[in-house]
Amino acid sequence: MSLLPEFLLTEQATDAVKDGNWSMVATYLEQLLGVATVPGKPDTSTADGKDDWQRSLLLALHVLAVGDFQARWEVAKLIPAFGEGVIAPLVELLQQPEADEDARWFAARILSNFSHAAVIPALLDLWQSSSSPDLQAIAAEALAHQGKRAIAVLIELLNRSETRLLAVQALAQIRNSETIPALLTVVQDQEPAVRAAALEALSSFHDEPIPPVLVAALKDVAATVRQIAIRGLSVRADLARELNLVAVIGDRLWDVNPTVCQEAAIALGRLGGEESVLLLHRALAGPLAPLNLQLALVQALAWIGTDTALACLVEGFCQPSLPDRVRYEIITLLGRWPQPDLYPLVADALMALVQLPLVLNDTGLKSAIALALGQLQQPAAIDWLIDRLAEPNQSLRLHAIAALKALDAREARQRLAALIDQGDVSNPLREGAAIALREW
Repeated sequence: MSLLPEFLLTEQATDAVKDGNWSMVATYLEQLLGVATVPGKPDTSTADGKDDWQRSLLLALHVLAVGDFQARWEVAKLIPAFGEGVIAPLVELLQQPEADEDARWFAARILSNFSHAAVIPALLDLWQSSSSPDLQAIAAEALAHQGKRAIAVLIELLNRSETRLLAVQALAQIRNSETIPALLTVVQDQEPAVRAAALEALSSFHDEPIPPVLVAALKDVAATVRQIAIRGLSVRADLARELNLVAVIGDRLWDVNPTVCQEAAIALGRLGGEESVLLLHRALAGPLAPLNLQLALVQALAWIGTDTALACLVEGFCQPSLPDRVRYEIITLLGRWPQPDLYPLVADALMALVQLPLVLNDTGLKSAIALALGQLQQPAAIDWLIDRLAEPNQSLRLHAIAALKALDAREARQRLAALIDQGDVSNPLREGAAIALREW
């Protein structure tokens, strides 16, 4: 704590402002608050105390208005100590569109500390009038800090079409179950954006009236609404049987909107189960789907991680019309299989895939399979990986070496050393083994 008298401290802070030394201003203000006040309660019992309080507040607000970011950050932590006397000037700063955006951002952030009648309208006005995403975001965050106080004000705004979306978005930020009845009143609003925002907010609650509303929204005319409904239901595996979720979400795999189809695939992967596997497999084996949907389908099958899902992925891999990008994704997913007890089965599947003509003639696919086998760490793959060292493609040899190290480095190295001394080994393989040992 500074031993300087308060009046001198404030004068020094004023001089620092004139010099633009913002970090020093913040330091002086922090010291002044420590000298002159009980934390959070300025001493204004005397005329001098009132003057010091007023001068310090003006200095703090000046730093907030024109200081650099670091000084604003430090001063923003001090301003709430001045009490509710700062609310009016901060609200005034918010209402000045010509003011520096960072200054208005910090003003909104500071106001979130106060539960006062003037705060909510000011934050709402900032959110509604500003075109800056950063200012809208901090206004929403500050409103959320107001909690229950803001709910009544926002519910009133639901009754006006021009503010309904804003009100729903603000209610969504509050994350309080008391917002549920209000949000349920707009799930059938004529504006898709309002319906979507309400459903997304409701999805964060597990109250009884909400799941049937989400199920009904699966048939909404707006794709965004259907997508949000699927996403909300995908985390309700506890209701899968009661609401027949796999079937109703599975219907969306053939939605007219590809993004909704992708969301349905992801949801089925989360819900899991053999029924989900069959639906995903049917979609993957059906008419040519967009690339992103095919990727979502194979990813969902891998997340489920059963032996049936594995068989579906292998069958899908063999489809002649399957894009290479999806084939590579399948191999990558097999190498990261979520069920360790199925690793031997997955390795066997990869070893079968390498016999396919489309893989035999594709160095890239063989390299991807080599890495996947290394990740699965199954000893049965060592022989195939060692044989790849005879391949003329350097990239494939390096992938095989990396896989051997990951699989069982000690045994693989011993096997390679023994190969070099064997008389019945082909020259390409012997040379490949020697290169591998040098790379080791």
